[in-house]
Amino acid sequence: MERYRFGRVVVKVGSNVLTRDDGTLDTTRMSALSDQIAQLHRGGVEIILVSSGAVAAGRSELGTERKLDSVSARQLFSAVGQVKLINRYYELMRDRGILCGQVLTTKESFSTRRHYLNQQHCMTVMLDHGVIPIVNENDTVSVTELMFTDNDELSGLIAAMMDAEALIILSNIDGIYNGDPSDPASAVIRTVEPHRDDLSGYIQTGRSQFGRGGMLTKYRMASKVADEGIEVTVANGKRDGILTDLLSPGSDVVSTRFVPASHSISQVKKWIAHSEGFAKGELHINEGAYEALLRPEATSLLPVGVCRVEGEFEKDDIVKIVSPDGIAIGVGRVACDSERARQVAGRKGGRPLVHYDYLYMD
Repeated sequence: MERYRFGRVVVKVGSNVLTRDDGTLDTTRMSALSDQIAQLHRGGVEIILVSSGAVAAGRSELGTERKLDSVSARQLFSAVGQVKLINRYYELMRDRGILCGQVLTTKESFSTRRHYLNQQHCMTVMLDHGVIPIVNENDTVSVTELMFTDNDELSGLIAAMMDAEALIILSNIDGIYNGDPSDPASAVIRTVEPHRDDLSGYIQTGRSQFGRGGMLTKYRMASKVADEGIEVTVANGKRDGILTDLLSPGSDVVSTRFVPASHSISQVKKWIAHSEGFAKGELHINEGAYEALLRPEATSLLPVGVCRVEGEFEKDDIVKIVSPDGIAIGVGRVACDSERARQVAGRKGGRPLVHYDYLYMD
């Protein structure tokens, strides 16, 4: 039996991989990916599949003649398309002797530690029983302000939540290019080292026909996940054998690999790292606290380092940490409510407002 490089992997498949130009599901591509997932599964790799394609599949069934606003159209198309998508996956997996299960989630479901752990437990039980979780955003109940940026953001959250060793993002191009992918002079950036200079200037900002995201969101999310100690690869999902090749030892598939940071962080910090969008308030810090928090040694945020408190929040809510020049530099779980935080801000002594164990610095 072939040995693979990782034991647990999250695979995100974009709409541009799973659909044809007319929006119909590319069943040939889905079948090929299912073959590879089955091979990896038999080789002892735990796979969590984050799959787009529901909205595109629903649109192909219902057509685009209806006069609907964007939220209503997304809800309608996803309600029809998700059934079609998961049924196809179920049939393909069953034909290969494995079971899959559907996990629909929303951004709001990651906003509290309890909901986060409930989702983690659900998928852990599935993996323990040999069932492949197929995850997608529940677009039927998500509205604009509660949506993930796209399934790239969702896949990063899932990879961190499930302690995955690697995240593979499958798009319709070979990786992140140092220019326009259609320009013959452009080349794939093969490796991104931790804390490398910002590459966003290289990246085209266009989006796929049926998806919400683009390569820039992939880059930003991949950088954060790699900084948490998880290897991230952006590769071409339309290339034959892409998954098995990427996970085979010694493979040299053309792709963009984000080298994981050598350190790892706790599960709680992983949750906090992806919780900036749920922040209920802000703690503005002074120069002394700013310098202390940027040091490599473990440092908590003490009341004396806070010069201003903004927003209304309760104990254990997520808050942003804001530098003296007004830039958000981290997030943390606050140890008291906003009223108490205002009372103690600037004072010496007392317990940390954000303990190091519940603090994540960007």
